[in-house]
Amino acid sequence: MPRIRALPPALPVVAQAPPPEAAVAPLMRGISVLRELTHVGGAASLSELGRATGLARATVDRVTGTLAHMGYVRLGGSSAVLAPRLMELGNAYLAALRLPDLLGTHADSLADALDESVSLAVADGDGIRFIHQAIRRRTLSLSFRIGDLLPAERTAPGPLLATEWDTQGWALWEQRQIDDPENRGFPTVPPRPQGAATDFRQRVEQARARGWALDDQLIEPGLVAVSVPVRAPDGRIVCVASLVSHTSRHSAASLRESLLSSLRSTVRAMEQELAGSPPSEPLSAPSDLAAWASTAKQELGGEFITSLARGLTVVTAFGEGRAELTLSEVAETTGLPRATARRALITLEHLGYVTRHQRGFRLAPRVLSLGFPPLSKTSLARIAHPHLVALTGRVQDSTSLAVLTGNDVQCAASVAAGRIMDADIAVGARLPAHATSTGRVLLANLPDEELSALLARTQMRALTPFTITTAHDLTAVLDLVREEGHALVDGELEEGLRSVAVPVRDRDGSCLAAINVTMHSSRGSADECVTTTLPELRATAALIEADLHTARRFVRVPIA
Repeated sequence: MPRIRALPPALPVVAQAPPPEAAVAPLMRGISVLRELTHVGGAASLSELGRATGLARATVDRVTGTLAHMGYVRLGGSSAVLAPRLMELGNAYLAALRLPDLLGTHADSLADALDESVSLAVADGDGIRFIHQAIRRRTLSLSFRIGDLLPAERTAPGPLLATEWDTQGWALWEQRQIDDPENRGFPTVPPRPQGAATDFRQRVEQARARGWALDDQLIEPGLVAVSVPVRAPDGRIVCVASLVSHTSRHSAASLRESLLSSLRSTVRAMEQELAGSPPSEPLSAPSDLAAWASTAKQELGGEFITSLARGLTVVTAFGEGRAELTLSEVAETTGLPRATARRALITLEHLGYVTRHQRGFRLAPRVLSLGFPPLSKTSLARIAHPHLVALTGRVQDSTSLAVLTGNDVQCAASVAAGRIMDADIAVGARLPAHATSTGRVLLANLPDEELSALLARTQMRALTPFTITTAHDLTAVLDLVREEGHALVDGELEEGLRSVAVPVRDRDGSCLAAINVTMHSSRGSADECVTTTLPELRATAALIEADLHTARRFVRVPIA
């Protein structure tokens, strides 16, 4: 579980219009809790959440209990932690937007070619919000995440996006300069020095004339960036592509002189992609969530806030091929009564998560503020760990997740059962793949040529009298693992030690890792292990995969 840290002092808040009469108060409370959890990095105590949001502790308990039942947070003792499933809200916005899917590969290719970080950002009020990141991993590395919000005046994309602001947009920006002169409402950037002058209007006019913009260490010393707008066929800016570097590699001037032409070429390819992309067909959307909310209410009674669950369900109605929906379409997609969907949309519009376009509604970039930034930095090991904890609690034996590293498996996550006789495998420990259950699952899922090459260079030592030590015998066992979908190893790694493992698969069916349960052989027969433990193991793998597939929709999730 992530380390809980105290919430920072309340941030400056720009005055907001009072909520309309039709607004759903429980939905507003739930969103305030999710935003606070996002602001502090994904984890906080319930008491701190109450103080930060101004909600009574009993209300926080009901809100977090409802969010936990939805799979959006996990509760542990007196704390709440954001869960990967919450990313389905941000995924709905990004899928509806389509830009990450259409332009992301171009950004990634440019980052690979130039060995510099590349990002895509859109306008969000008077700020910019990232929708794609291709980060180069270095000691001095960019830490911005998908969903992070930055003040427009301290970025390279900001002046370009501000060229399309109307009078209201400039009024919003000017009011923020008064209400929050130090940018403390943007926790992802250092505060702006008090009294620091801004030449933002001048930079906007320069960007309008040049068609590009620079950030010369406006965010913090050492960070430089150059940006170019990506335009739709009708000429409007749909996003801004940026090359980001460090002054140890480039000055702002040298970044522009040496790399701007490459950035412009990539942007032209992006614009061609947009021009040639046909409208996407609507993909299937959840249709039973409203019924699920009603069932949950019957199960949990007054502790479950149905209006909160239904309000968040409205966000998931949008997605690829469903960028703009009418009220009737939202009601039909979610299964909600029209009146309920209307009140939810009114609330979400008031809070800035939905925008109205004539008779239709669209998700706004602010949806990404609901947990996406901290969750976008997760790994498979972090995703798996709480599920392994739950599995260990059910089977009362140690569990682990492992990945293949050469001829070995390496433990990426583990949970000990706490028995006197216990298998406690440390994270990072490496064991020979041929003699472990996780290793055999991973080997069995390799392509034939890769497996043959690996076995040819592997010296299979006999660790016990029962260890398989020939490629011929191991191949026969791996065929059975492939057929049955699990591996059982009994006394081959260590006498008296038995383990059973299953794969963890990506969306395309490829095996990314394996999880296992390890026990002393005196805990029952091998047949009993398969009968009682294997179903629990498979169920846990399915839960891990569901979270992983949600997290990986628009984010690169490291395996370890």
